[in-house]
Amino acid sequence: MIDLVQTTERTSAVVSAVSDDQLDAPTPIGQPVRVVLNHLLGLATAFTDAAAKVTGPTTSTPPSPDDGPLRDDWRRELEERLHELAEAWRAEDAWAGMTMAGGVKLPAEVCGLVALDEVLLHGWDVARATGQSYRPSDVECEAVQPVVTPDPERPDGAGRDGLFGTVVAVPADAPVFHRVLGLAGRDPEWS
Repeated sequence: MIDLVQTTERTSAVVSAVSDDQLDAPTPIGQPVRVVLNHLLGLATAFTDAAAKVTGPTTSTPPSPDDGPLRDDWRRELEERLHELAEAWRAEDAWAGMTMAGGVKLPAEVCGLVALDEVLLHGWDVARATGQSYRPSDVECEAVQPVVTPDPERPDGAGRDGLFGTVVAVPADAPVFHRVLGLAGRDPEWS
């Protein structure tokens, strides 16, 4: 069990600093900032419901890119949803048993780490696209490293389309966050 508060608060701070003229800026994953923000809105709700073991449209359907416009109050709404997400995973029983997210049934302890990974990586995507600083702790990075590490039979990460890209090589002595980014198919030096 890991506390998601540090990650959600950092991502909320990044989101609140995004200006309207940055919404169409490209991100390291090839989607505009607006699409990543819509994804964060959806995943925050889905993983909040997953923590509570809610089975329904928010947890039983795979995510799909939403390139539609954001609501006028999207910054406040995303901040609230990220706060609710962190609070939901503070409950000890959130990490027990089975749950569902994105239409996939999985152990709740894995789901909580996937939620952390999603917020951590997409927070970086938005920060990088908008020229903001983003420095997660080693504790957060070490917690998500198993989530982004490819199957040993395909160490290059091929075949993970939709989840992560092909592994980007980074030096073995690189900071743990750079290693996580590389394992997730992101170039830590993207600009």
